[in-house]
Amino acid sequence: MATKIFVNLPVKDLNKSVDFFTKLGYSFNPQFTNENATCMIISEDIFVMLLVEPFFKSFTKKEIADATQTTESIICLSAESREEVDSLVSKALAAGGKVPNEKQDQGFMYGHGFEDLDGHLWEVAYMDLNAIPQHQAVAEASK
Repeated sequence: MATKIFVNLPVKDLNKSVDFFTKLGYSFNPQFTNENATCMIISEDIFVMLLVEPFFKSFTKKEIADATQTTESIICLSAESREEVDSLVSKALAAGGKVPNEKQDQGFMYGHGFEDLDGHLWEVAYMDLNAIPQHQAVAEASK
């Protein structure tokens, strides 16, 4: 079954958010872009819809979480290398993002993260499947 993922995130200022994520190397689909929303392309099958808060609110009866004060989710993206993890986090910091946590290095898995301009948490992780300790790989496979 083919599946595409669309993550929807509320943003305060669409233009500033587009500028931020453009500096990280992402592009946007103009077919799904107007003054209320844009479609950020993560990969062939993964997209993030950045929606201005009033438009986002039209999809839910719940209050919008203030991501600068609470955590509503953590979006984790995979990377091809440790260097790619560090590069993306560095770009986010240079573009105005924040780095909320220290790097995590578990040998086979390396990760770091950032907060975007609206406080949404993004993790970036590289995993070397050949370096997973054998006992851990067996435990994961038996789940």
